[in-house]
Amino acid sequence: KESGLLTDEDLYQQGRALARQGHYDWAIELLALVQNQRDPRVLNYTGYSHRKAGRLDIGITYYRQALAIDPNFNLAREYLGEGYIAAGRVDLAMNELSAIEKSCGKTCDEYKELSAAISAAN
Repeated sequence: KESGLLTDEDLYQQGRALARQGHYDWAIELLALVQNQRDPRVLNYTGYSHRKAGRLDIGITYYRQALAIDPNFNLAREYLGEGYIAAGRVDLAMNELSAIEKSCGKTCDEYKELSAAISAAN
């Protein structure tokens, strides 16, 4: 990053890839280098990485920050709902599912994923 070779987008894409591959702490380190820390995508994958690394409360905080910037960011809503399920708050996950449905209906991937996670938790 300090050499200027990597743009914020490059750092985001690499951080996202690391998070999805299970390298959560490394993803967090890389996402922290993004200059625009108000990018909802960066906040979302920072939250995802914390949640998956077992830091549920921190992850939920990042999802909420992302949604405060972009309330229609359905992937953040899905992941927030999954975080609520992990915290034993299926009722709050249902609220996120309802918000996703209002935004994109029952056919979008985020609705399907969170709905399946809620069903599995019940």
